[in-house]
Amino acid sequence: MTATSTRPRVAIAHDYLTQRGGAERVVLAMLRAFPDATIHTTLYNPERTFPEFRDARIVTTGLDRVGALRRHHRVALPFLAPAVNLHTIDADVVLMSSSGWSHGFATTGKRLVYCYSPARWLYQTDTYLGAPARSTPTGWATLAMRPALRRWDLRMARRADRYLAISHVVRYRIRETYGIDADVVPAPHRGLPGGFREPLDELADWSDDGYHVLVSRLLPYKNVGACVEAFRGLPDERLVIVGVGPLEPEIRAALPPNARLVSDLHDAQLQWVYAHASTLIAPSIEDFGLTPLEAGAHGVPTLALRGGGYLDTVVEGETGAFFDTPTPAAITAAVRARAARAWDPDLIRAQADRFTEARFSAALHRYVDELLADS
Repeated sequence: MTATSTRPRVAIAHDYLTQRGGAERVVLAMLRAFPDATIHTTLYNPERTFPEFRDARIVTTGLDRVGALRRHHRVALPFLAPAVNLHTIDADVVLMSSSGWSHGFATTGKRLVYCYSPARWLYQTDTYLGAPARSTPTGWATLAMRPALRRWDLRMARRADRYLAISHVVRYRIRETYGIDADVVPAPHRGLPGGFREPLDELADWSDDGYHVLVSRLLPYKNVGACVEAFRGLPDERLVIVGVGPLEPEIRAALPPNARLVSDLHDAQLQWVYAHASTLIAPSIEDFGLTPLEAGAHGVPTLALRGGGYLDTVVEGETGAFFDTPTPAAITAAVRARAARAWDPDLIRAQADRFTEARFSAALHRYVDELLADS
């Protein structure tokens, strides 16, 4: 028998590949750790996610044949659990990159779940929607589906052989939601200070004097609107928002003259944006504080909302500072306080260097090997 035929078969599962976000970057890191793996997902839209996925072997569920669902994955919510139930992954170990769905795929082998958070819309519905669920038609629909999907979600979670959490706050949520103890394996960042940078024409006139940057999906719980309002009252400061999402038209319409929104950047452009920034603004409760590491690789400090994954990645007083509420007043005060403080770029870069892809890959291989040894 050849070495190739005896090599353990590792597959990767992910909820859906329809956007460019931190979770999709983690999947790419998983793929680099296991380059022979096939990726299984419910929906795949190559035009809306990272181009590197085009070089991967990707297997989708039957939902992917519906173009409208590929373009608007949130519309697929009622159909995702049945689609996942009907899809079986043939592998010795499946590394399940999950924030609500991929941990439900059936498999012939072991199940290693890498969890970004128990599904926000199931367990933090009001926060996810940005308003009380009973106040909107979307919220009513979500509440109607929630009891059955919670039962499904709990059942799928308890089928896992091992759970990993992206941060300590997610570890706590996993224990509270599922009664499962998970090890924390921080995600790596892709800040590339020495890599190629592609300038953005839209920001050319701001690059010399710098600006504050906010990198986020444009969703209600991300608190981007509060940041926009803060900078409306800071006419001598500049804000660059990098992101896409359902709130994009609303945010664009509300931008003051000292704020700009740019979307659909590739990595070289994002690295240029970080390299010319003076500060990262991070106003949401995140499962993992990825953007402070990406900015930190360039020596850029962070002003973050105190809580969530930022507590794992921002060292107060060394790599950034916290504000306590996601309000315009609190963000304004933090920006003004930052102007009076000097930061050590080398110290900030050293913190980012603790979250390397090599460490992430080594941890995943260790857990996969342990599951294979238990087989």
